[in-house]
Order: sequence, then C-alpha cells, then structure tokens
Amino acid sequence: MNTVDWIGFIGVFQILLAYLLNVMGKVDHKDLSFILLNLIGAGMACLSSVLLNYLPFIILEGVWTLISLISLFRYRRISKPLMNQDSVN
Repeated sequence: MNTVDWIGFIGVFQILLAYLLNVMGKVDHKDLSFILLNLIGAGMACLSSVLLNYLPFIILEGVWTLISLISLFRYRRISKPLMNQDSVN
C-alpha cells in the first residue's frame, strides 16, 4: 500500500469506528468524539479520493466532511453557553 492508500484506509477506519461505537451505544451522535472521528476520517478519505482523482468519493466524502464540520460548529455553539454558566456558579 502507498501513502494515498494509507490516508484513505485510516480515514475510512475512523468513520467506521465512529459508526460502530454509536451502534454499540458507546458514544452518542452528539458526542465530540463521534463528531471528530467523522470529521477527520471523512477529511482523510476525501483527500485520498482527491489524490486518486475519483470524483464519486470526492463528492461523498466532501459532503460528509461538511456535515461533520457543521456538527462541530453546532456542538461548540451549544456547549459554550453551558461552559459560561459553569464559570458563573
């Protein structure tokens, strides 16, 4: 396996790990660990697809990365007010 294969393999592994942990009830889809596994995994898989010049997976993993990024922004927006409340008490 070459470098591009390893990037894609690690990325897909992270996405599948997030899914497996969610199905097993170990992480919730709103947990930061789930969001980051998907974001980093999809980003790596997208990069690998770009390097391979394989458009269907560039689209798939690109959209997956964007959705995960939106989830991360929502997570930060929701958790910030909670963090501010904790520091006041």
